[in-house]
Amino acid sequence: MKIGFIGCGNMGGALAFATAKANIGEILLANRTLSKAEALAHEIGATISTNEEIAATCDFIFLGVKPHLLRDLLVSLSPTLSARADRFVLASMAAGVTVASIEAMAGKSYPIIRIMPNTPVSVGEGMILYAKNTSVTAEEEANFLTILANAGKVDPIDEALIDAASALSGCGPAFVCLFLEALADGGVKCGLPRDKAMQYAAQTVIGTGRLLVESGKHPGALKDAVCSPGGSTIAGVAALEEYAFRSAVISAVEASFDRTKELGK
Repeated sequence: MKIGFIGCGNMGGALAFATAKANIGEILLANRTLSKAEALAHEIGATISTNEEIAATCDFIFLGVKPHLLRDLLVSLSPTLSARADRFVLASMAAGVTVASIEAMAGKSYPIIRIMPNTPVSVGEGMILYAKNTSVTAEEEANFLTILANAGKVDPIDEALIDAASALSGCGPAFVCLFLEALADGGVKCGLPRDKAMQYAAQTVIGTGRLLVESGKHPGALKDAVCSPGGSTIAGVAALEEYAFRSAVISAVEASFDRTKELGK
């Protein structure tokens, strides 16, 4: 199997890195900044290529370009894709760009998978949402899942919900990092050394997330388990409520959702 990545930025590069761990085929990389592709190729044992070669030869073509660049890319590759007699799958990670739009840009109804990964894919803990058109076969979908098996959790979702899901999991790492940094700042304000505060904040976020997933409990129940009557934690929770913490987070996801829809226009 040949797997190509057109665009080796943060997300495309992270997915290529995870794909290399699957060791299921040759990986080709193409990027506008050649040095970035060269560095990644050296790290994961991939081959430097071009957009045209990837379009002409790869079984899976991952499109890691920004939404406003996707149309020009697909138009430029359209003759190469159209000339192929074999099957291939286009996998786009452009925020807000629908499968129907990708089909229109490419000029034909090729097998297309729209994916929305997040940055933790680089450490194998990503959340990758995907929607596909009817041209994708069961075998191709299975191969797609194998390719990304080392990137994290991969979940199919109705395309009508993918922008909302992306606003949560795609943009969410930035929100979590803001909270994590603030949590560490709070520790520093209380006298902790910076390195200790950051370590404790990060592990607390990691551990709580795992506890939530593995226990299957509602986050409210886990919160209540820490909040002793008249204790330190409930005092902190009250302070968060005073400053509308939950409302701010909800508004952040909603703002990201609105912007994602704008990007796809």
